[in-house]
Amino acid sequence: MTFAHFKAGLLIVAALGSVMRTSACHGQSSAGAGEAAKDPQTPANVDLPGVDTSVLTPREKTEWSTYVNEFLSPCADTPVPISQCVKEKRACAKCTPAAKFLVKGVRDGQSRDQIEKGYKTRFDATAIKNVPLEGSPSRGPESAPVTIVEFADFECPFCAMFAPIVDKTVEENATKVRMVYKFLPLSGHPHGEIAARAGYAAFKQGKFWEMDKKMFANREHLEQSDLDSYAKELGLDVSKFKADAASQAATDRITEDKKLADQLQVKGTPTVYINGREFDARTAEAGLKEWIALELAMAGGDSKPAAAAPSASSSAAAGGASRDAKK
Repeated sequence: MTFAHFKAGLLIVAALGSVMRTSACHGQSSAGAGEAAKDPQTPANVDLPGVDTSVLTPREKTEWSTYVNEFLSPCADTPVPISQCVKEKRACAKCTPAAKFLVKGVRDGQSRDQIEKGYKTRFDATAIKNVPLEGSPSRGPESAPVTIVEFADFECPFCAMFAPIVDKTVEENATKVRMVYKFLPLSGHPHGEIAARAGYAAFKQGKFWEMDKKMFANREHLEQSDLDSYAKELGLDVSKFKADAASQAATDRITEDKKLADQLQVKGTPTVYINGREFDARTAEAGLKEWIALELAMAGGDSKPAAAAPSASSSAAAGGASRDAKK
């Protein structure tokens, strides 16, 4: 070995030693004397008042802690993480419900992408759609903290399965929920248009919801003679019923609802919006109860949902595709 080679080797060793000493000093300095450096990717577990995380495993608790430390609060005027919002009792009533929502997502084994998408759907202000209500059949107080809007077709089998679920939920929350119906007869249903007109005509005589229930219960019997018979059974003025069904006002109402569906990019029936956010009707009764409970919690009302008893209609609505495509 020549002297030049030996000298070059010494220089390399010295340089490596300098780099190692520099890295070690940075680690000790950041962690404090006598303390091991912490992995910045490992978050500390979080405990929040009013949020029960006892159902989570240690791994799930760590995952949930990451989300509440990263996701911003649902209130635009409170741009801090959910955990900080809850701990500091910031003026955002949605923070605690948001933390509970994330507990459920983690407990259900959802991926990060699913949880982020779900959180945006439920809490991001940009996900709220403007759905005008004026002139549409409705029931429940106008001041209700929760408004459900459904675009439906009386000949749609999935709408028929969803109808008793939403009816039961509205009845159980009579003072807290308002239900609004939008006419969306689909071209693939030959009786959809005349059934929608029958619904409008019953609406003009104050019997829309009675006719709604009658037609969904008899979805396969929607000939004009059937509709006239239902009107008579409900005690409607049949002559007026027929005139209103054929009127320009009925045409205008249905046309306006169809245009609104196009603006909202509605893909089929049933399509449901709750306080302006699109609800997945495939989650059936349990999903609807949970969604309404969360809305009430964010509004400061009673957030305890009634027990969701399984039924044939709810099971059918939850399984497979549950929407008739809009054509």
